[in-house]
Amino acid sequence: MHEPVNVRRRVWPWRALALACVSGWLLAGCGGGGGGDPASGLVTPSSVALDSNTDTLVQIAGVQGEISARSDDTGIADVTVSSVADGAATLTVQGKAEGSTSVRLRSGDKDSSFSVTVRSSSEGLRVQPSSLALAVGSTGSLTASSVSGTLSASSSNTGVATVSVNGNVVAVRALAAGSALVTVKDRSKSVNVPVTVTGSSGGGGTTASGRHSLIAWNDLGMHCVDGKDYSVFSILPPFNNLHAQLVNASTGKVVTSGVTLTYEAVADPSGSINTSSDGKTNFWTWVKSLYGAAPAANVGLTGNATPSLTPKPLSLDATNGWFEASGIPITPYDDAGAKNYYPTVKVSAKDATGKVLASTTTVLPVSDEMTCAACHASRPATETNAARLAAKPTAGWVNDSNPETDWKKNILRLHDEKNAGNAKYSAALAAKGLGAGLLASAQAGTPTLCASCHASNALPGTGVAGISALTSALHAKHGQAVDPSNGQTLDASGNRNACYMCHPGSVTKCLRGAMGNATDAAGNATMGCQSCHGNMSKVGNPARAGWLDEPACASCHYDGKRMSNALDAAGNLVKPTDTRYATNPNVPAAGFSLFRFSKGHGGLQCEACHGATHAEYPSSHENDNLQSIALQGYAGTLRECSTCHATVPNTTAGGPHGMHTIGAAWVSRHGDVAENNTAQCAYCHGSDYRGGAMSKVKVAKSFSTENGTRSFKAGQAVGCYDCHNGPRP
Repeated sequence: MHEPVNVRRRVWPWRALALACVSGWLLAGCGGGGGGDPASGLVTPSSVALDSNTDTLVQIAGVQGEISARSDDTGIADVTVSSVADGAATLTVQGKAEGSTSVRLRSGDKDSSFSVTVRSSSEGLRVQPSSLALAVGSTGSLTASSVSGTLSASSSNTGVATVSVNGNVVAVRALAAGSALVTVKDRSKSVNVPVTVTGSSGGGGTTASGRHSLIAWNDLGMHCVDGKDYSVFSILPPFNNLHAQLVNASTGKVVTSGVTLTYEAVADPSGSINTSSDGKTNFWTWVKSLYGAAPAANVGLTGNATPSLTPKPLSLDATNGWFEASGIPITPYDDAGAKNYYPTVKVSAKDATGKVLASTTTVLPVSDEMTCAACHASRPATETNAARLAAKPTAGWVNDSNPETDWKKNILRLHDEKNAGNAKYSAALAAKGLGAGLLASAQAGTPTLCASCHASNALPGTGVAGISALTSALHAKHGQAVDPSNGQTLDASGNRNACYMCHPGSVTKCLRGAMGNATDAAGNATMGCQSCHGNMSKVGNPARAGWLDEPACASCHYDGKRMSNALDAAGNLVKPTDTRYATNPNVPAAGFSLFRFSKGHGGLQCEACHGATHAEYPSSHENDNLQSIALQGYAGTLRECSTCHATVPNTTAGGPHGMHTIGAAWVSRHGDVAENNTAQCAYCHGSDYRGGAMSKVKVAKSFSTENGTRSFKAGQAVGCYDCHNGPRP
């Protein structure tokens, strides 16, 4: 089946734009609007120095819409434009060979240049980039290589910028306008990196007085889409949900009024950026037929747009206490045509005068690896795999030349055959104008929305009475299907590979958070999808409400324990009496209790601090971790009190989940608390007070105690015996 002509026409503007961006001088920000002509013109460093065979990032301010950059001698150093946003650009300068050259810039009617000196490669510690320019309230990172021994870092002016070290990455947090010198050291060498902090966060606004922290997240940790083709049938539209909360660090309170929040596309650390969806999928050609709506190109079913270089608004959801943009129609194809399942967006908060309060970068995860091709793709006549042959329609494979539509047509042919003579099926087809059958209707230009007959709580109002819900129809049926790779039924599998047959996936690796990455001493995964959800027949139970009957945190987290299986021997969720880590009851509706709708400390959503479902901090994908590293200096649950509190409060049980203050302040205060109520310490620190699973430090820390300095490695459990002789010395 040929692609409709109007879809082909839609592709060309995007392709033409991409070609324009790589011709002649390297251009960035193609099609983006100008940010005005700053009185000072382009703001650049006067010089950059780096070693050969290394690269460094250079920040440019005062950009008017787009910027071009070239090197006078590409044999010595080359330059590329990595990203452009909010009147600022990031360049990557690559050192090729020893020598000097100049980089020349042009933006609008402004020209500028800076010199580049490339040194010969030398052994020992290296730190990139060689300089940092940050806005107040933001965080940058320095990456060290060729490290000898322990890496450390210090700031010459902690009132301007502070530092923290996690592995080979130094996080630099900008606190106030000014300059500081960050010194990065290993046992044999030190490297100085100048840091400049300005009062502007870009986009023409200036940072307001007081510090704010902005936290943003996607609600599901992954959103599945039907990919490039919607002409045969659709399970899910492009529909991503972005949530955000702003915290005033002076008060420690969530801000819900007097501010405006926006989202926009931003390049990730690899340079991948996704600013458009139209032309990357034919969704907008078939959306009216499938979903009964006709949004404009790059606009989703709720009216929110694909992230672009132009900021789009989030709106306040007063019920949940967050700002949101629901139904964002993003796809997993970046502007260079490459797959990126974890595109990044920048979220910014401004006050009523336009002053920037804070900004953050988060992911809008999306995957087209929701595929049934492993069994349902057409096979050659020589195919002998019994599992694949079991999926072959009686009338034979469709053998469509387009792999995007081939397996979908095979499914519709098989679906028609399996339900031939079923009066309920025939009545449903007739009622929806599909009397010729699903395959014939699709071939005639009328695709099918699966949920139009099989109800889905992800698409409220769908379904036909008396026909099984979509989650039940798919999971219960396929629980008995055989995996063509191992001959096991999918129900019999105890690992995530069974789920990855259809869900994202062996490449996407949706289950990438703290639970998905848990391993035993031998490196084997200790948790999989079935650890929380049970097997496929359990998920497909007709009595289960899809998207609402889901696992809860307290099934594994209770009584100071972290279990690796949420189910009891009968396959039902464990329901402990301890509610310290329980999700909120009756959210989003009576009788349900979902993590992604629950809130806790200070009114913050659980996902704000812990990360999204399936991607709990720390994640195995670097884009997921950008936000937590920027906010607290390392990847992981937001646990540092200073993230949201300019002045760290002293509390015994007022922190998240009833925790006490953590850090140096608690060292001098905890004695009286522990001695007067030792039992309450045992929940986290273990019944023997030698440290438990809940008392592990996540990054290396050192504390000054009455008995001298005590240092803890990342992952080490803190107990009473680390500093003195037990809980009652």
